[in-house]
Amino acid sequence: MIPVFKEMTLKAGLFGVDINKCVDPKDEKDPNRKIIPESLGIVPGFVFLGISIINQIFMKLTILQQLEYNAALLSICFMILLGFSDDVLDLRWRYKLILPLIASFPLVFVYSGATNIVFPKFISNIIGFKTLELGILFKIYISLLAIFCTNSINILAGINGLEVGQSLVIAGTIILYNIIEMLDEKEQKIFENIFSLSIILPFFLCSLALFIFNKFPSKVFIGDTYCYFAGMTFACVGILGHFSKTLLFFFIPQILNFLYSFPQLIGIFPCPRHRLAKFDPKTKKLIGKKENMNLLNLFLIIFGPKREQDICNIIILFQVFCNFTALFIRLSLFKL
Repeated sequence: MIPVFKEMTLKAGLFGVDINKCVDPKDEKDPNRKIIPESLGIVPGFVFLGISIINQIFMKLTILQQLEYNAALLSICFMILLGFSDDVLDLRWRYKLILPLIASFPLVFVYSGATNIVFPKFISNIIGFKTLELGILFKIYISLLAIFCTNSINILAGINGLEVGQSLVIAGTIILYNIIEMLDEKEQKIFENIFSLSIILPFFLCSLALFIFNKFPSKVFIGDTYCYFAGMTFACVGILGHFSKTLLFFFIPQILNFLYSFPQLIGIFPCPRHRLAKFDPKTKKLIGKKENMNLLNLFLIIFGPKREQDICNIIILFQVFCNFTALFIRLSLFKL
């Protein structure tokens, strides 16, 4: 569907310029200036929703489980709509914080899991208690998690394949985590793992197809549509799969990027729309800019100028390292 839809988005005027491959994006005479179809994240979003709706035919769900499943699809559908609207209308940042909050409400209302924190044994032996009940604070945490996930993918971006690449690593880690959990769990927990897999597997495969077209050199741009779609999918899987706290372990690069970007995001330092690196037309490499505070520029400053595909691979490998380390720590702490 992607080759078909990219022609449709071009005709509709939804396209962008691959900034990292030309000196002046506005100079139409620049031989390296390329027009790329935009907002192709809508395609995996459509396919994912269609598969997930049909998938309910084959799942034996109770009424409560059916409510949770449809609440997840409702929240994801809302964010796909928001992302596509952002691509078309260029929404302001405040809407990108408020609307994900609204999108999280179906998840909050149907959530039926525990609202406490369970400490590992070695910590509970020190503090004297095993669990800490949060109550309504946990519901607030769910909403904040949804807001963070939907925006964290979007701010660690700017080069071909990075957004989809990091999402594939996170999704792959979630799949692996659920499979490991299924090997030694009770029946109810196994259903929660299957529930998570029923959502994350279609997402992973749809994203893999999109990555083929979005990797360097990109044939399509994914737009904010995919970033919001991916973030809310992760939030739904973590919340309704009852491992929302563990989910944050898989977002370590995104958390680091957010903390590093925070002074610029809140306006302490000037924040341009595209916090990209500088393209050197002579070497065809990207050079880090200190004034653009994100992991992309920070890694380029640390490792020196790199080709676009090389710096993308470095960040994705960093994501892999962080996720496998987090997975090992999580599974080890659980047994201590």
